[in-house]
Amino acid sequence: MASQVWRDLKNSLHSLTYARISETEKRIDIAGGGMIAVRSAHHPDSLRGEGLDLAVLDEAAYMQPRVWQEIVRPMLTTTRGGALFLSTPLGKNWFYDLFRIGMDNAEDEYAAFHFSTASNPLIAAEEMESVRRRSTEHIWNVEYLAHFSDESGAVFRGIRQAVQPRRQSAPIAGHSYIAGVDWGRSHDFTVIAIIDATERRLVALDRFNEIGWALQRGRLRALAQRWGAQVIWAESNSIGAPNIEALQAEGLPVRGFATTAKSKSPLIEALALALERRQL
Repeated sequence: MASQVWRDLKNSLHSLTYARISETEKRIDIAGGGMIAVRSAHHPDSLRGEGLDLAVLDEAAYMQPRVWQEIVRPMLTTTRGGALFLSTPLGKNWFYDLFRIGMDNAEDEYAAFHFSTASNPLIAAEEMESVRRRSTEHIWNVEYLAHFSDESGAVFRGIRQAVQPRRQSAPIAGHSYIAGVDWGRSHDFTVIAIIDATERRLVALDRFNEIGWALQRGRLRALAQRWGAQVIWAESNSIGAPNIEALQAEGLPVRGFATTAKSKSPLIEALALALERRQL
């Protein structure tokens, strides 16, 4: 993030007369005095140093509270400098506390401002509508409306409301069934889920650990055959690959799926949206 801010800063100040630019320090010394520097707050103590006239904390809510309280605030004391906090909300943490101070008219040293994504004139209204249709209520409220939420750590909402008391003990003729498996062995659990794709319902779940791979494959085989699963999606990472090969050799309809940071995010978001909208 610091690198991107550094690039944007240089592009914005191209007309400035520089005395020196240090790419290593991400610092611009201005002719006639003064400097502007970009620092990462990942290691807070690395920010300590000389006094500042102005500190801009970008994505402040994601920083540790001590960045402001113990490090940046003391650096503004001798200069009576100012600070600007920019951020998307992250629950009701220290950034929320500062925002509330800024909303208090009796606090003459602080001011608070709120802007939603729609406030940006460069973003088209149809783009916002497209995002709204594909976002969970929590993501829409926090990431686009910039509202503070008590559910900063909650990924899935509406799980209890999605639970149906009716249990299905056998497949229904004409319905399509899909199986998914996430492998584990010792500390992690292997989890097998069967979804009735026709009714969009979870109909079976098996969860276990500390058993060998051959027995795990046997339990998956039995569950998939019982429900007539047309496809078995299995995580292919690490030990998943040889298990998939063994199952495919037995004639099971197994397809591998590589779980990465890039592939996992859209799956989690789609699942959260389906639960919230009662589509699963």
